[in-house]
Amino acid sequence: MTHPSDARATTAPTHPTDPTEATGRPAPTGTPGPTAGADSDAGAAQGTGATTAAGTGATTVADADAAAAAPVRVLVAEDQTSVRAGLVLILRSAPDLRVVGEAADGEQAVALARELRPDVVLMDVQMPRLDGVSATGQIVADGLADVLVLTTFDLDEYVFGALRAGAAGFLLKDSEATELLAAVRTVARGEGLIAPSVTRRLIREFGRVQPPGLASGPDTALLDTLTPREREVLGALGEGLSNAEIATRLTMAEATVKTHVSRLLAKLELRSRVQAAVLAQEWGVSAPPRRS
Repeated sequence: MTHPSDARATTAPTHPTDPTEATGRPAPTGTPGPTAGADSDAGAAQGTGATTAAGTGATTVADADAAAAAPVRVLVAEDQTSVRAGLVLILRSAPDLRVVGEAADGEQAVALARELRPDVVLMDVQMPRLDGVSATGQIVADGLADVLVLTTFDLDEYVFGALRAGAAGFLLKDSEATELLAAVRTVARGEGLIAPSVTRRLIREFGRVQPPGLASGPDTALLDTLTPREREVLGALGEGLSNAEIATRLTMAEATVKTHVSRLLAKLELRSRVQAAVLAQEWGVSAPPRRS
């Protein structure tokens, strides 16, 4: 990961970076209350006229606009202090992203994910106490957040494990800052992050080592449960296309794409679209060609 040279090394807190970020819930007993920054944010929201109609539960247009503009809440889990500080510095440079907590090991990552309910957990796979793969499995299984895995991508058991655990995406540690920010936004939108070239590397490695529990994958008979349209969407996932790109390719609404993705994941008994992308290539499922 390319980091600014002035990234300050700090000890990872065992508490949220900002306890008031926990999805608007009151701070737990014994934790700090709202900070001045949180008060300022609240005041700014009031200034926009974002209010709820009394007694009706109806919200104003300003409410909807405020919700749409809400920053993506990120938990950073990385055991190397200098690397973690650099990641946090990069994330905080983007106005639409907010770092809500930092963890130095997998156990902290799971605990903070459960407490803060971030949108995305940026997870290093090799960490003490509880490795990133096991932490990813717990976070995904409990529906706490989407996990974006940081890896050197040596295609070892850590990568296979994270994929089996349901990681929503993979990012190389030597990626540029702009790629990191784009990756977090992509995962936060509910879209898996796996480049076609990376998918091909995974497929080749699966053929060589056949990691248990994934290379064998779902029974290919499950493919017959998909509708023709769901097959097309699966093929598009295998190409690494986003929901918007799939919508354009297949001439359908983006919301319809999301529905098809959810349904095919359920039918194929998969946890993430990244797994679907890998299996699409393994099974040779392709999307219709681009229209000229």
